[in-house]
Amino acid sequence: MENLYCLIMAGGSGTRFWPRSRTVKPKQYLDMFGEGSLLESTIKRFSTFTETDNIYIVSNKNQATELEKQTPELPRENLIYEPVGKNTLPCIGLAALFAEKENPEGIMVVSPSDHLVNDHALFRDTVLAASKIASEKDGIVTIGIRPTFPATGYGYVKTAEDITGSETIRQFKVDRFVEKPQLKTAKTYLEDGGYFWNSGLFVFKVSVFLEAVREFAPALYSDLRKIQAVIGKPSYPQTLDEIYRAVESISVDYGIMEHARNIYMVEGNFDWNDLGSWQSVYQEEEKDENGNASNGESIFLDAKNSYVFTDEGLVALVGLDDVIVVRDGNATLVCKKENAQDVKKIVDQLKAENRNHFL
Repeated sequence: MENLYCLIMAGGSGTRFWPRSRTVKPKQYLDMFGEGSLLESTIKRFSTFTETDNIYIVSNKNQATELEKQTPELPRENLIYEPVGKNTLPCIGLAALFAEKENPEGIMVVSPSDHLVNDHALFRDTVLAASKIASEKDGIVTIGIRPTFPATGYGYVKTAEDITGSETIRQFKVDRFVEKPQLKTAKTYLEDGGYFWNSGLFVFKVSVFLEAVREFAPALYSDLRKIQAVIGKPSYPQTLDEIYRAVESISVDYGIMEHARNIYMVEGNFDWNDLGSWQSVYQEEEKDENGNASNGESIFLDAKNSYVFTDEGLVALVGLDDVIVVRDGNATLVCKKENAQDVKKIVDQLKAENRNHFL
């Protein structure tokens, strides 16, 4: 579609995927399942219904070499580099400036770079359904995933009026966005049936989104306009650096979605995994009769329900259940699956101790 634009947010550090995920090559640039990197898969998914000239990527300068290596099909001017990470609202706002110069009434789809989606046809149909709402109702649309278990690691979207009508994909007005809940609360959400996981996918007219920024984040809006005035000029890098470093770090959920009134949701029934930790990678891998999965040379002896990755050599697991072992370069991770979310604490500790050669 000529008026459809895509923003892929690829500036994350992927700390829960250490030691494979490193500073210059975090998880979105890794090939997790032998089918290309997560970023490459995301681009491929969108390029089936979006012109490649309309696909933008926001990342950071540390990842520039790897990003350019993995995106030969995209115009270099569509690769936007943040001087420093400032969460999702400034990131999306910055990309919207570039899209606005092309088509203020264009529809932009915002997507993380590191999600796993297996049903590409249904994904396309869902995004196009959201695009139709964004176009016809001047709404900001999110894609909600029906919960399959009481997850505490996701934010939720509480739906209001069902506006599906004759459409094949369910559609709703949104009541409110809900922060990541405690387990007891997540169970009540699952029982209620009116709550969906917040996928982090958003669809909107560029003009409608920027108007929402003007209304609910006026200081950021003013700063974005100052940046836009110098796009393509020699002063752009310095102006971007000076202004962007000073803007508030805030998510699009907090900054816009919790305040705006024209919020809609379409239901995403495609197979989806946000790959939040090594445990989620284990869940996607093919397993042997003992529930073990591996990538690389491995031996499992009297071991069950475990995952091994090794970039070289052999990893042998003996007498251990429910563990994750990841060997990559100069570092090896060993942890219980239930502690997979805590891997980021290792990265925090390495940073605090200035052991940067492991990062």
